[in-house]
Amino acid sequence: MGAKKKLGKLRDELLYCLLRVYGPAFSDRRIAAVTLVTFAFRQKILRINHHVPWPVHWTTKVAAPERIERGDRYPGFSNGCHIDGRNGIRIGNNVWVGPRVSLISMNHDICNYERYIVTEPIVIGDNCWFGAGSTVLPGVRLGNHVVVGAGAVVAKSFEEDDILLAGLPARIIKRLPLYGTVQE
Repeated sequence: MGAKKKLGKLRDELLYCLLRVYGPAFSDRRIAAVTLVTFAFRQKILRINHHVPWPVHWTTKVAAPERIERGDRYPGFSNGCHIDGRNGIRIGNNVWVGPRVSLISMNHDICNYERYIVTEPIVIGDNCWFGAGSTVLPGVRLGNHVVVGAGAVVAKSFEEDDILLAGLPARIIKRLPLYGTVQE
């Protein structure tokens, strides 16, 4: 291994150790150290999304992160997301959230816009993927390995596993093979 590569690895290890002060999510070695430094600087120094305990893109808005139970990934890591956890959001492991995705757990009362409706939390299974610009509305429950197509609006629950949703409102477009199977 060359001296330059060793120096780079040492630099990254030092950055991961320093970033740990902001919490374990900020020293996640699956993410490039330089990217985490950028996120930590904007979140913890510039105070953009400073209330969120995991790395969040500076153009993403997160409400009530304390009501969001996330799996092993970071909702809002992509740009322009809107994640409203006021009624609660439970997210499984390996859930990928694309750019401009909205997870909206709370809605207004249609007879009095100043009141909010308390509903069940949004529940998302493992191995799900939300395409760019998709929206999930309050109380929705999704099974494991649910792919939500770009621009889809999920207004009702789909608790089945291994499905592709698309459209407005979202509907099942296709049954998927088990997650992790090899596609030919």
